[in-house]
Amino acid sequence: MILQRLTHDLGRRLGVDRAVAFTLVARAVQMLGSTGTVLLIVHFLSPIEQGYYYTLLSLVALQVIFEVGFAVVVLQMAAHESAHLSFQRDGTVEGDPIAYARLASVLQQATKWYLAAGTLMLLILTPVGMYFFYHHSQAGAPVSWQAPWIVTLAICVVNFIQNPIFSFLEGCGQVPAVAHTRMWQSLAGTILAWSAMLLHHGLFSPAMVLAGNGIVGFAFFWTRRSFLLPLFWFTAGQDSVRWGKEVWPFQWRIAISWMGTYFTAQIFMPILFAYRGPVEAGQMGMSISITGYLGALVLSWMHTKAAPFGQLVVRREFSKLDDLFFRTLKQSVVILSTAVAVFLAGVVVLGHVYPKLANRVVSPPVFMLLCLTGISNYIVQSEAIYLRSFKREPFLFQSTIVAALTIGTTLAVAGRWGVESVAVGYFVCSGVIGLAIATNIFLRWRARRVRQASLMAQYSVPLP
Repeated sequence: MILQRLTHDLGRRLGVDRAVAFTLVARAVQMLGSTGTVLLIVHFLSPIEQGYYYTLLSLVALQVIFEVGFAVVVLQMAAHESAHLSFQRDGTVEGDPIAYARLASVLQQATKWYLAAGTLMLLILTPVGMYFFYHHSQAGAPVSWQAPWIVTLAICVVNFIQNPIFSFLEGCGQVPAVAHTRMWQSLAGTILAWSAMLLHHGLFSPAMVLAGNGIVGFAFFWTRRSFLLPLFWFTAGQDSVRWGKEVWPFQWRIAISWMGTYFTAQIFMPILFAYRGPVEAGQMGMSISITGYLGALVLSWMHTKAAPFGQLVVRREFSKLDDLFFRTLKQSVVILSTAVAVFLAGVVVLGHVYPKLANRVVSPPVFMLLCLTGISNYIVQSEAIYLRSFKREPFLFQSTIVAALTIGTTLAVAGRWGVESVAVGYFVCSGVIGLAIATNIFLRWRARRVRQASLMAQYSVPLP
């Protein structure tokens, strides 16, 4: 009883609710699985194959171009409409019929877009990847990358089509259930990826991770069929969301911001692969991957608040919104900073205990720069989640500037100075300049937006 009380009190102080707990377990499983995958890569793949592995992942991440910000938009649209509805255990929905019709149209329109965009992604990225690897392959270092690339991209498209449904369910308040499913997805993906490594088919590991995610995802959707199917078949008619007028002004900004995020985190590997070869691309890829685990783990605190943020905006409970956001930000940044300090110490120790790993990643000082950049990026992501709950995207300027600076710096220094210079440029462009611009926008925009919304509330005017 005492232990249970202490655990509950600690969880409350750290902001660990049921949704966060499930998401943390999912991210922890993913982190442990990825750590094991890193060790298997070192053991089973050559440095050159490692470069192909991480460059393949970076090219698959180009899916963000085809998603055009739909995931964030669907979540917030669902959160705003579901604030007027109540969801029963048997899958039925009660409440405002207009809100239900708009909710159904959100799901239907998003699914149609993802089906079309997924097909387009497969048709475009397949030849793009084939050309890139053929053009930049090194003579004397044959790597069988063709089948892994095609299989990974095909499974990625299947998972891509699942994305709007997960975002929709999160927006409808099923964050704990989605987080629980993510946990099983991480476990299934890890088992299949390790199996591919152990069977000496390491370049198929990314495809196996995606396959595990997809299988568990479809199983989860089946358990929610009594809720989802009526929405899919509902005729919204004149109550449909007018996407071009209501959503697109928000969405296109999100799309450009997401593309900027890709170019500030994933572009290094293809550029290093082209200018310096697969070995340095592999070092940077593994290092970015490892440091990214920590940010992804702690993002559980903030990501699970995205739907509640949107519902608080609908109800104009801005003081509660601020309290929840800043409390969550403080808790998560402290945890992230502590984890980074422990992790950096572990990297130094591991370099002495397992020197073979040290040759596959960047040096400890460069690792530290990547970790510090990760903390900055986490703060920017948190600020974006808060502001997007208003169905607006104020970070368009920031993401565009940071992406342009990152690409320009990387292209200028990668060929001559290699991975260390790329990491320094990443820290300066994203970790320093990006954070400064984002926080300035956040403080100014939030103050203006909340003041405007408060005035509108006095006159019962809906939020624009």
